[in-house]
Amino acid sequence: MLSGDMKVPLIDLPLQYAGIRDEIRRAMDDVLDPQQLILGPAVATFEEELAAFCGVKHALGVSSGTDALLAVLMAMGIGPGDEVICPAFTFFATGGSIARTGARPVFVDIVPETFNIDPQQARKAITKKTRAIMPVHLYGQLADVETLDAMCAEHGLAMIEDGAQAIGALRHGKQMGAYSAAACLSFYPTKNLGAMGDAGAILTNDDALFETCRKVRVHGSGHTYYHEMVGGMFRMAAVQAAALRVKLARLCEWNARRHEIAGRYTKAFDAAGLGKRLVTPKHEADSFHVHHQYVIRVQHRDAVKARLQEHGVASAVFYPLGLHLQQCFANLGYKAGDMPETERAT
Repeated sequence: MLSGDMKVPLIDLPLQYAGIRDEIRRAMDDVLDPQQLILGPAVATFEEELAAFCGVKHALGVSSGTDALLAVLMAMGIGPGDEVICPAFTFFATGGSIARTGARPVFVDIVPETFNIDPQQARKAITKKTRAIMPVHLYGQLADVETLDAMCAEHGLAMIEDGAQAIGALRHGKQMGAYSAAACLSFYPTKNLGAMGDAGAILTNDDALFETCRKVRVHGSGHTYYHEMVGGMFRMAAVQAAALRVKLARLCEWNARRHEIAGRYTKAFDAAGLGKRLVTPKHEADSFHVHHQYVIRVQHRDAVKARLQEHGVASAVFYPLGLHLQQCFANLGYKAGDMPETERAT
């Protein structure tokens, strides 16, 4: 039990910021003083550094992780009459971005041990209308991208990775984007690499797709006033890039620290002999889990959550309802029982 008034918050952003405050302020002043506030040199430099960090040819800074997903889908021409397969257990942006293009999100179940998309369920969901598969690297561990890549090649599909929670994660020594057409990142402030507001990025090794995404980012013109297509306004603010550059230099250290603390939790739970009453996160073989969240399964979850709160330890449920059962997707015809592992997880 914690002593006195000590509390353990779910997320402690002020603690991280305190250690880099002066450097963040200097970096942002370097943007604010010349008033180069949208895109510009700060964003271009961050894009170069991010691409190098992630081991891809191109990185494109955008306004949010959600907009990164939407921009890639738009750049690929995915729209009405198309289908995109994604997991039912994920943050809303995954399915919502697909629906916003007019395409149909096709939800499939997850592997219970990792909470990531089940490749076999994805295979069963492929139809003549399928254009892409969108795996989500949930909680910071990469999905089975090798199996999904082979599946996409077999059926002529694109793979778009929703990597909002998994920057820096590794699978067999490779990061996101090694197999896919594009991977999308979120820099929402609570992420492992968090901005001072909303921001995101697109990673790709495809030169043509990168150029199209760059145009889609600014109303299909790339900022020329000549519009080849209908895009969106998905520009990254320069102050976000400035802050992200400071944090990117520390990301490997921070991810390693998360991994270390997760290991400490798991060791302590194992030593407590909780057995089947509590399931700790599984690490896939030859992978590096960056633990955006440390997620456990526990009997009597809500009672345990309340007990933790009594003792000053915050926790949360990620996520309480699968996308297939969300009201806005009722027209897709899914019903309770269609995604048993998702429903158990929720």
